[in-house]
Amino acid sequence: MKIFPAIDIKDKKCVRLVKGDFENKTEYEMSPVDQAGKYKEYGFKNLHIVDLDGALTGETVNQDIIKDIVIKFDLKVEIGGGIRNLDSIQKYIDVGVEKVILGSAAIKDKNFLKEACEKYSNKIALGLDAKNGYLSVSGWKENSNQLTLDYLKEVNDFGVSRLIYTDINRDGMKQSPNFEETSKVAEISNSPVIVSGGVSSIGDIKKAKSLNNIEGIIVGKAIYDGDIKLEELVKEDA
Repeated sequence: MKIFPAIDIKDKKCVRLVKGDFENKTEYEMSPVDQAGKYKEYGFKNLHIVDLDGALTGETVNQDIIKDIVIKFDLKVEIGGGIRNLDSIQKYIDVGVEKVILGSAAIKDKNFLKEACEKYSNKIALGLDAKNGYLSVSGWKENSNQLTLDYLKEVNDFGVSRLIYTDINRDGMKQSPNFEETSKVAEISNSPVIVSGGVSSIGDIKKAKSLNNIEGIIVGKAIYDGDIKLEELVKEDA
C-alpha cells in the first residue's frame, strides 16, 4: 500500500487545517520544499500536495514550488486545489506531477471530469470530500446536496485513475479515518481508492491495508504533530 505524506501549501508555507477551516489553521516552520526533501530522505516515494491558495483562487498559485519539488526529489506527486480547467491540468502535467486531483469543478460539472479523463489518460484523480454522506465543494464551504455514492455511480465509467475519499468531519482531527464510509466507496469504485482524513496512528495504516480496493493512505497532521514517526510510517510504504 502506498503512503502519501501530505503537504498543504498556503502563503508559501506548510499548514494544516482543522476540518478544512481556513480560520482554524496551524502553520509549520518548514518550507514545502524542505518538507518534501525530508520525506524523500526517509524513503517515501509518493506525495500528496494541496494548494490551498489555488483552492481559494482557482489559479495554479504555487506551481513553481510544486515544480521545484518534482524536479529536486523525483517523487510521485498528486496535486489538488482549485484545478478548474484543462489549462491548469496541462500546467501541472508539464511540470511532471503524476496525478492531478479534480474536486469541486468535477462535482459541479461532470462533463469537465469526463473530458479531462479522455484527454489525460491515467493522470486524473477524483477527490471526493464528504460530510455526513454528502459531497462538499469550494474548499468545503458549500454542501453540494449530492450523495457521494450517487455521484460516484454517475461518473464511475469516465476513466478516473484514482479516487481520494476524505471524510471532512475527521480531517485534521486525528480520530481515525471513516473506514465504514470509505469501504462503501471502495466497494463500488471502478478505480482504486486513497484513504484520507483523520489518520492518527500506525494502527490506522494497518486497518486500511485490510480493506479491499484501497491503493494508499494520506497522512498529514499526525506527522507534523509527531504522533506518527516517519521511520515507522515508511516501513508500511510498499
